[in-house]
Amino acid sequence: MSFLVHRKKFYYTFFSLTLAIAMQNIIVYLVNTADSVMVGRYSEDALSGVALVNQIQFLLQMMITGVVEGALIFGARFWGQCKINKVKHISAISVKCAIGVSMVLFAVCLSMPTGVLSILSNDKDVIHQGVIYLRIMVFTYPVFALTQSLLSMLRSVETIMIGFFGSVFALIFNVCLNYVMIYGKLGCPSMGVKGAAIATLISRILECLIVCVYVFGIDKKIKLKIHELLPFDRELFKTYFKTGAPVFFSGVLWGLAQMLQTAILGHTTKAAIAANSIASTVFSIVTVVTYASATATSVMICKMIGEGRTKHMRVYTRTFQIMFLLIGVVTGALLFVLRNPINLIYNVSPSATKLSNQFMTILAITVIGTAYQNATHVGIVRAGGDTGFVFKVDTIFMWCFVLPLSFLSYYVFGWSIPVTFICLKCDQILKCFIAFWKVNYGNWMKIKN
Repeated sequence: MSFLVHRKKFYYTFFSLTLAIAMQNIIVYLVNTADSVMVGRYSEDALSGVALVNQIQFLLQMMITGVVEGALIFGARFWGQCKINKVKHISAISVKCAIGVSMVLFAVCLSMPTGVLSILSNDKDVIHQGVIYLRIMVFTYPVFALTQSLLSMLRSVETIMIGFFGSVFALIFNVCLNYVMIYGKLGCPSMGVKGAAIATLISRILECLIVCVYVFGIDKKIKLKIHELLPFDRELFKTYFKTGAPVFFSGVLWGLAQMLQTAILGHTTKAAIAANSIASTVFSIVTVVTYASATATSVMICKMIGEGRTKHMRVYTRTFQIMFLLIGVVTGALLFVLRNPINLIYNVSPSATKLSNQFMTILAITVIGTAYQNATHVGIVRAGGDTGFVFKVDTIFMWCFVLPLSFLSYYVFGWSIPVTFICLKCDQILKCFIAFWKVNYGNWMKIKN
């Protein structure tokens, strides 16, 4: 038996899916990045305020991802079995759950924005800027949920590019509106963070409209109609919940953990908040291929299971792992090279620039682990149906190790901010050992055809 896959179609499918998803994701990230960069040239307080709100956006993204990835596992399997009606049913469940989850976060943030942001920082000026931004951004949450659930449905049937085109349009529109509204151009008053939020809201709505027009009027694979989102398949929901619940709660806990990581840094210095915002933004952009490879692998694994092609699965998973590592090395090198030029874009203090440089150097190393363990866990183990294992690993490492150690690092042991940042990211390397053992020697294929 061959050690690696030698079929050209395998590599073509993997890289075409990965690059298409990566292009879409990078544009999605750039919509938020446009706010951070353009507001960052407005003031450091505004940048830090937007950074806090973006942590809530990240929590929403993790929650929605948890919902739609659970549905994608089944959608891709049904696609492999040519059961289009089942794809429609699981998509209806995904849309309802995604919008429901977004409305919960919408209600919490709209009713007490100051209280929510106070968890992340104790700087009144930063919180004030964040509240202005958050009160408008909450209205993007249900729109974002609908868009992402529909795009996940399309991904499950290997339709990718419409998400990219919708996001490109949203990005261009957002940048133009940001220029006008943040700085007060073309007769518009200078609105700072408020202008950035309004621009993003309008852009998200337009992006959603583009996706809806394609899904309900143009798509020829699923041919979904609006009324087909209304029925509720209880039996399928029970099956979906059993497999998808760990994915959802893993996303929730991961999102909350990232907020707490921001809170740990947010209660150190204002420079640390700004530096973390810059480093996190750049990290999100350069790692789009890393996370896209996990989604592409998940689609391929689920489809193979649906088609009953599991005989040589070990060969496929070995090949996937090698590609994950190569992607991680390239991503780390890119992040290291870009760390200095990126800092020139922002108008922040020298201390924030120094910390940002240090943070990105650390991330350039840990991203190799991220590329391997995340794609292995999400793309292979979770796609095989063993969602509970991934949930346990993420929960134990983050809540029992990373967060306690990071808190003790700065507030008890008095270690420096960069060392504390290392503690926050060390799990990305440590989880590699668990991922390697599970996918190569453990039983992870729980979903049978």
